[in-house]
Amino acid sequence: MKKTIQWLLLPAAVIMSLSVTAQTADEVINKYIDAIGGKEKLKQITSLSMEGSVQVMGNENPTTVTILNGKGYKSESQFNGQKMIQCYTDKGGWTVNPMNGGNAEAMPEDMYNSGKDQIDIGGALLDYAAKGSTVTLQGKEGNAYKLVLTTKDKVSTTYLVDANTYYITAVMKKGNMMGQPIDITINLSDYKKADNGIALPYTINTDLGGQFALTTTIKKVDVNKPVDAAAFAMPK
Repeated sequence: MKKTIQWLLLPAAVIMSLSVTAQTADEVINKYIDAIGGKEKLKQITSLSMEGSVQVMGNENPTTVTILNGKGYKSESQFNGQKMIQCYTDKGGWTVNPMNGGNAEAMPEDMYNSGKDQIDIGGALLDYAAKGSTVTLQGKEGNAYKLVLTTKDKVSTTYLVDANTYYITAVMKKGNMMGQPIDITINLSDYKKADNGIALPYTINTDLGGQFALTTTIKKVDVNKPVDAAAFAMPK
């Protein structure tokens, strides 16, 4: 009889163990937000200005990123003496590509929808429901939780969140290169804390469908440096 009771109690013990160790999408996201500094600190940031270098095919070039929270994101990189720019705002986006003549051009809608979350310093996962997005937890990939976020524009992005540090280690999404759809994989590492205590990845490896790869290294970060909104206006 005693053994029978023990066998009956075993499944309940297993279920209780699983419920303790199981994570929900919101629990993983909350731990990620806490790991990079917490919602309160993120909400206090009005701008980020970053300087670094980008390495492409063995060549290292200067790059800058400027973000005015909720208003604009602008990256500028030098390649062989020419400037490449990507700019997203809360109203639209534009690019300057030397391979397309070097003139400012309005961004295609699918490209804008895929990258406009970069204007939000807290990232797409912060307050995702209020932005009209949904997130599902699709188990683990290695030692990382796999989150899939889908925006109200039906754009899906996959995040891998390290189960120990709760930092995002990889981001995967669909993109477009020279008119062809590609898979974009961004690996994030070397997290360090900026002046106000938020943690940012200082090394960013980007693979564009296996056709093109680049490594960005952040060397300097300024938090809440004054940024003029006019910097995000598309040149005429």
